[in-house]
Amino acid sequence: MKIALKSLLPILLLAAAAFCTLPGCTSSKDILYFQDIDQTVPQKIEAQYEPVIMKDDKLQIIVSGPDKSVVMPYNLTLSNTSSGYAATTQVIPYLVDSRGEIDMPGLGRIHVEGMRRMDLVNHITELLVSQGLVKDPVVSVSFLNFRVTVLGEVRSPGTYTVSSERVTVLQALGMAGDLLINADRSDILLIRDVDGKQTHYKFDLTSSDILNSPYFYLHQNDVIYVPQSATRIAQGTTATGLWSIVLSSITTLVTVVTFLLTRVIK
Repeated sequence: MKIALKSLLPILLLAAAAFCTLPGCTSSKDILYFQDIDQTVPQKIEAQYEPVIMKDDKLQIIVSGPDKSVVMPYNLTLSNTSSGYAATTQVIPYLVDSRGEIDMPGLGRIHVEGMRRMDLVNHITELLVSQGLVKDPVVSVSFLNFRVTVLGEVRSPGTYTVSSERVTVLQALGMAGDLLINADRSDILLIRDVDGKQTHYKFDLTSSDILNSPYFYLHQNDVIYVPQSATRIAQGTTATGLWSIVLSSITTLVTVVTFLLTRVIK
């Protein structure tokens, strides 16, 4: 008795479903970001992004004023001259030492650790004015060593220098080429140095909670580690084991389909 072709459809669908339960099959729930966000409802991001100054930070501090000769001592520079070329001036950064201090000409040692950038701008401005050193000073402070490191299941792991102090977890992952398909988006690790101690925080990119996390905006020297998904780890690390599973599954599926088609032809 011949089997009707349409009666094979449920069996083939069952075989395909079984095939997709093998390690390596990934659903949209595993890879989509922010699955709980309603696109019609605006959401305000509450996280603060201002980093604080830490030991070993390199700060570019520039003091400007009406009298260039007066402000010159506060701007550390290095001049390079080459034969036949005009002199070039390079600004030397202030290094925050092990005590959290910098040493500025005319102002002496200033404790800067724990300050935010604008806190230091206001503090230096106040010192210059109160001591009558500079009239109408304009002070700018910027980080020269704002770097973040992204490791694990991303396209381009490495350490990235950021030109702005306002960088998010998403931007850092974007600089690293985004997550690979095998990355675990629900268990990403952030490592941060706080007061000389390492703190660890895990977040889930499939949830919008990260947008209001205090860790959404990165600080200098933050490290992001993206682990492999549990499915990927279960597959093993050798290509031989992976191909063995794939070939075995394909062979089984072909055998089932061949058997069913033979029954139809008879």
